[in-house]
Amino acid sequence: MVKSIVVCVIILLFLVGFGKIRETKLRTEEHDASLKKLYAKDFYIGAAVNDGVILGKNTQALQILKKEFNTISPENVMKWQEIHPSPNSFNFEMADKYVALGKKNNMHIVGHTLLWHSQIGSWMNSVKDSAVMANYIKEHITTVAERYKGKIDSWDVVNEALNEDGALRESVFLKVMGERYLEYAFKIAEKADPSAELYYNDYNMWKPKKREGAIQLIENLQKNGVKIHGVGMQGHWGLTEPSLEEVETSIIAYSKLGIKVAITELDITVLPNPWELEGAEISQNFENSDEMNPYPDVLPDSVEVQLANRYRDIFKLFLKHSDKIDRVTFWGVNDKSSWLNNWPIKKRTNYPLLFDRDYKTKKAYHVVTGLKTN
Repeated sequence: MVKSIVVCVIILLFLVGFGKIRETKLRTEEHDASLKKLYAKDFYIGAAVNDGVILGKNTQALQILKKEFNTISPENVMKWQEIHPSPNSFNFEMADKYVALGKKNNMHIVGHTLLWHSQIGSWMNSVKDSAVMANYIKEHITTVAERYKGKIDSWDVVNEALNEDGALRESVFLKVMGERYLEYAFKIAEKADPSAELYYNDYNMWKPKKREGAIQLIENLQKNGVKIHGVGMQGHWGLTEPSLEEVETSIIAYSKLGIKVAITELDITVLPNPWELEGAEISQNFENSDEMNPYPDVLPDSVEVQLANRYRDIFKLFLKHSDKIDRVTFWGVNDKSSWLNNWPIKKRTNYPLLFDRDYKTKKAYHVVTGLKTN
C-alpha cells in the first residue's frame, strides 16, 4: 500500500514537473518569436527607420528593429534634398550610417528613393533644358547608386510618377524631358549597380485606373528593354479601405508582368480623413480639430480590435499570395514615430502600427504573429 502511494506521488511529481518544463518552454518560444522568424519562409518583414534609430539614440526602437525585422527602408535620409542638397555637394553621412545599420544586422537594405518630384534639390525645379535635366539626373543616380554598389539590395528608382487617373504626373521631370525620363532613370540605375533590384513605387496602386496606368508604365519599360524587378504598393490604408478584393486583384495583376510585388510603407490609419482625402500626397495638409483628432490620449478598445482585425485580414491575404510578395515593410517602428501623427493634419495622435507609444506589442501584433503560430 505504502509502495503504491510512493509510486503515485513520484508519477504526480513527474507530471507536475513536466508540465512546468513544457510551460516554461512555451513561454520561452513565445518570447523568442518574432515577425521575421515567423514569416521567414513567406517574405521579408521590414520597417522604415528615422534618424533616431539610425544614430542609435532611440534604443527601444532599435531593440525592436533588431528582434522583429529583417529589412529596412530609410524614411528620409536617402531622398534627394537630404543626400544632394546643392548641385555640387553630396552629404552621405546619414545614408552611410543607415547602410551600416542594415549591414551590421544582416538586413535586406532598401534604397528610397533615387527620383521623386517631392523632397528634391530645390534647383531642379528651375531647370528648363532637357539636356541639363538629363545630366543632373544622371549625375545624381550614378553618384548615389555607385557609392552603395553591392550594399543596397533594392532601389525605389522612381517614386510616385502617376496621377490617380493613371496618367503620368506633371512633374518637373515630365515637363522638361517627357516620359523618356522614366526609362532613362532605370537604365542609369542599372548601369550604376547591376546587382541591385530596381522597383517602381507608388501609392493607391490598388485603384483600377491607377493600376492600369502602372501596368502600362511597367510594360513600356519592359518593351524598351529596361530592367525592372518589382513594383512597390504603398500600404497607406484605412480600417475599411481599400477593399481586400482590390488589393488582391492588384497583387495578381502586377505579378503577371513577371515582376515581384513589395508592400511598402504599410500603416493603417484609425483617424478620419479630412474632406475624403485620398492617397499620400505629402504636399496636402489640413487644420486640426477635435473632430479630426478623436483619440488624443488613448485608443478605445473597440477601435483597437478593429485595427487588429484589419491587420489579420490583410496578412491573411499576403500569406495567400506569398509566392508573389517579396517583402512587407511597415512605415515606422511604433505609433509615436509614425508620420501619420503629422499628416495630413499636424499634431494628431494616430495608432497605425503594431507597436504602441511605449514600444509594447498591440493586439494587431498578436493577430499577425498568431496567423503563424495557431
